[in-house]
Amino acid sequence: MGTVTVTNLGKAYKQYPTRWSRLAEWLIPFGKPRHSLKWVLQDINFSIRPGEAVGIIGINGAGKSTLLKMITGTTQPTTGGVNITGRVAAMLELGMGFHPDFTGRQNAFMAGQLLGYNVEEITLLMPEIESFAEIGEYIDHPVRVYSSGMQVRLAFAVSTAVRPDVLIVDEALSVGDVHFQQKCMARIRNFRQQGTTILLVTHDIGALSAICDRAIVLSTGSVIQDGPVGEGLEAYFASIARGKGNGHEKFTCHFESPNKYIEDLSIESPNGIKDLIFEGEQITLRLRMRDLEHFTDPHIGFRIQDRYGLIVFETNTYCQGISPRLQLVSLKSFELIVHLKGNLGRGDYTLAVGIENDGIPGGGFQSVILPTQVVHKFSVAQDPANSLLWAGFTNLSPRFAVREIT
Repeated sequence: MGTVTVTNLGKAYKQYPTRWSRLAEWLIPFGKPRHSLKWVLQDINFSIRPGEAVGIIGINGAGKSTLLKMITGTTQPTTGGVNITGRVAAMLELGMGFHPDFTGRQNAFMAGQLLGYNVEEITLLMPEIESFAEIGEYIDHPVRVYSSGMQVRLAFAVSTAVRPDVLIVDEALSVGDVHFQQKCMARIRNFRQQGTTILLVTHDIGALSAICDRAIVLSTGSVIQDGPVGEGLEAYFASIARGKGNGHEKFTCHFESPNKYIEDLSIESPNGIKDLIFEGEQITLRLRMRDLEHFTDPHIGFRIQDRYGLIVFETNTYCQGISPRLQLVSLKSFELIVHLKGNLGRGDYTLAVGIENDGIPGGGFQSVILPTQVVHKFSVAQDPANSLLWAGFTNLSPRFAVREIT
């Protein structure tokens, strides 16, 4: 069984004021240091139990890829260490090690040997590799004629031809067509059911929710959250809000309590049961807002997530072409009413609400008044008066017709 233990891990790079400073430090190794340290990661600690699936998330530049490189040994840490037990399959940059002048088959043999297999074992695995990669006759063509998607297919097929004890994946599932992504997800889920320990870095919230039961959130080189996926996603979305101002000089974040601006919130449905929606019912959200009169153009947004943290729906008044200020209501106290068709699958959901100010083209804002955060919970159940059954995330309301062929 595979385990991963990270202890006091840190990575810093040397920064020199001039190129001559670097040369001077090389020539006079016993002199005073002429560099400063730029810490990319610092004081990272966590452990992953056998069979556990953990996702690492964070905005760009948070240090995710650097962390994985240190875990896999391709980059040496400045402080701390990593201990891994079991056989490891790491997919950091799929296809990067392929030689363009060799065929796919030849590259598969070389990649397999780097993973520790001998020629006889790879020969036995080749039919399975070819079947999973689905690149046909291209397996015997030079890799230089492959598309990036074909290289990923072959690299993933080789790396996962045998179930590893520890599987480490860095954004590999974001490449390739949807059919191949589904195959990869199915194989990873199968590995997990068989006891493989999984460490996944991704921006794909759907993949994170489908595979992992724990999320580690990185921000500016530190762990800011380590726990259930739902809680991790909330911390991740908050870090995104803090980073929205990149490139906008006037961007500000207030990050105040929801109670300062949200006086009351309710979710209503025809069945009259508090916080319970029957499938397909009309949902009405009522938000009583206050104290927004000091902002130039405030907008209210909301996000509905399932129990895994997957975003089911998200929008805001700006994206819907509605401005509370232009409705000529008093921003000191007003009610926002949202009507929704509740075509949601059975289960538990959360409602998150946020407030932003001064929309800009592309759906961004100049400032965040209240970062989007969970403020309410509700459940969806089958309507006892409706005998029609379905499964999935949302009801597409199918209509079936049968006609005789003459």
